[in-house]
Amino acid sequence: MELCAGASGLSVSRGTVQVDDTVLIEKCRKQDFEAFGKFVDIYESRVHGFVRRMVGSTEDAYDVTQEVFIRAFQNFPRFDHRSNVKTWIFRIAYNLCIDRSRKSSRSPKETSIDAAEGDIAIEVPDDRWDPGQLLLDEELANIVEKAISSMSEKLKSVLLLHDREGASYDEISQVLALPVGTVKSRLFLARAHLQNELKPYLRGETK
Repeated sequence: MELCAGASGLSVSRGTVQVDDTVLIEKCRKQDFEAFGKFVDIYESRVHGFVRRMVGSTEDAYDVTQEVFIRAFQNFPRFDHRSNVKTWIFRIAYNLCIDRSRKSSRSPKETSIDAAEGDIAIEVPDDRWDPGQLLLDEELANIVEKAISSMSEKLKSVLLLHDREGASYDEISQVLALPVGTVKSRLFLARAHLQNELKPYLRGETK
């Protein structure tokens, strides 16, 4: 997949690279095109996967992913290492997904979770409902994807970052600008949503 920035002149293609993140980031901060191309190689597929599941449209996902890396290139000189670069790029992606959703006037299914979050006694989330594990079963893969797509953006974003991207609670807290406790409660609720959606299928029932 090629990413182009139109008038900005940015054009980078995918490749396979292994580089030292610190050196790479410093070059990107100086807006080195070759270094930024390597940065795209490293993060493009992961960002695109996250964006596609957030916006629910392949065409929109391509456009948003392209915009993520354009914004990253433009803002790299201001990257100050207060967060790690993965957190930084996914925060850009998340914000653009929310912007796209608002502009397209889509109203994702919202469950009333804000009030519930404060009342949940958070334990370690049940890993049986980790989408990564469930997707190992091909028959469940489509069902899992549909269950995730039916979640509110609040739940979906936490679940994707934690279970698909392997982000820690602290990293998710930075990406979404949420307290760690809220991250944990939303992950708990997202897993509960999956459990509710998948139970009939796991029991062999027809939903």
